[in-house]
Amino acid sequence: MFLSDQDIKKAVKSGAIIIDPFDEKRLQLASYDVTLGNEFEVVDRHQIVASDPAKKIFPKTHKIFIGDGETFVLHPGENVLGKQKEFIGTDLEHLILLSGKSSLARVGLVVHNTAMLFNPGHKFYPTFELVNSSNVPIILRPGMEIAQLIFARLTSPATKSYEDVGRYDSENSNHFSQPKAQ
Repeated sequence: MFLSDQDIKKAVKSGAIIIDPFDEKRLQLASYDVTLGNEFEVVDRHQIVASDPAKKIFPKTHKIFIGDGETFVLHPGENVLGKQKEFIGTDLEHLILLSGKSSLARVGLVVHNTAMLFNPGHKFYPTFELVNSSNVPIILRPGMEIAQLIFARLTSPATKSYEDVGRYDSENSNHFSQPKAQ
């Protein structure tokens, strides 16, 4: 069952859902708009011939920080990782789905390639898989509304938390480390 605006607000108030900071102005009818953070991870494509996931060959990347009020230009065909500004999470009775915003999709911005499901018990700053599918550069700005979260209540609580079963291979993966909750 998907949560309505009033259900999301109640769940945030009770602590079943975490959105920090929470801004009621970004609460939609059945979703919550989230914003782009200041961190990006960019592929150093000149240092690799090809990625080979089966052999755990991945391109090197480097992280960059874009200050508030500055811009990041996402060129056509480019794929970068970007951090969400809000810290989010759920209890074991909810899950979160990430969805792009139609206004940004119309200019060619994809915010996730495959990672759209955030499991029960997961608490973190999500990473966007930003892709420019158009033939015109897209300007991204920290703090801009970039995606929306949809919340669902499970028919029964999950038996384990994401922290118990989550898989992250830090040795062979080049995405952001997840900061601890404050």
